[in-house]
Amino acid sequence: MSIEAIAAIQSAGKVFYVTAGAEAESLIRDLNPRSESLMPFYGERKARKTTYNEMVEHVLASVYAGVNTCVALYGHPGVFAYPAHEAIRKARLKGFKAVMQPGISALDCLFADLGIDPGISGCQSYEATDFLINKRMTDPSSHLVLWQIGVLGDTRHMAGKHDLRAFPQLLERLGTLYPAAHKITVYEAGMRINERARTLHTRLSALLPGDVTPASTLHIPPLKPLAAEESLEQRYRFSTGQGIVHK
Repeated sequence: MSIEAIAAIQSAGKVFYVTAGAEAESLIRDLNPRSESLMPFYGERKARKTTYNEMVEHVLASVYAGVNTCVALYGHPGVFAYPAHEAIRKARLKGFKAVMQPGISALDCLFADLGIDPGISGCQSYEATDFLINKRMTDPSSHLVLWQIGVLGDTRHMAGKHDLRAFPQLLERLGTLYPAAHKITVYEAGMRINERARTLHTRLSALLPGDVTPASTLHIPPLKPLAAEESLEQRYRFSTGQGIVHK
């Protein structure tokens, strides 16, 4: 958490939170005992959209009552976090001041753990179901990150495995873009202090539904990665005119 996020939690009259572990929950409660978990809104096989809207209304009830309210979400509060964006939108419509503090998303962790610089080859990022259903355009010379492959096509909250009947369709779509032997990585960021990331390095043709969990993100590297130093040097010379011969 940033210093600003910690200060927001400490100074709030009420803190609502969704965490991914007991350590984070304990930390939030230590920072502010006026804290309440939003996890009870989840229900087995309950539609996530229903849960999220219930969270939003519960949080806004505190805001409308005039309480200085803070919502703490794991990861980045604006990444795959509909309740955060919707609560802010509705609060602002009613004339309340609402701000979002940045956090660290799974994508930030992926860049660090896999040693990827998105500034070299670029990076495309899609939610897996959206990528499949809407046939998103893809540049194979860039990194491709697919979020939530472990809940592909399933909009319900489930404690265990999700219905992944659409998984073969995803692999078929990816097979039109990449060769079967192309190396890929199933990635899960460490959620707790000193917990290492889970990485499964495999080939596209070998990926199975059993290899993923609801926390999994799929990383597909470029087919032909650029030579970083040469590419940057060429760009610099072109932009400064050093690579142009004047007669």
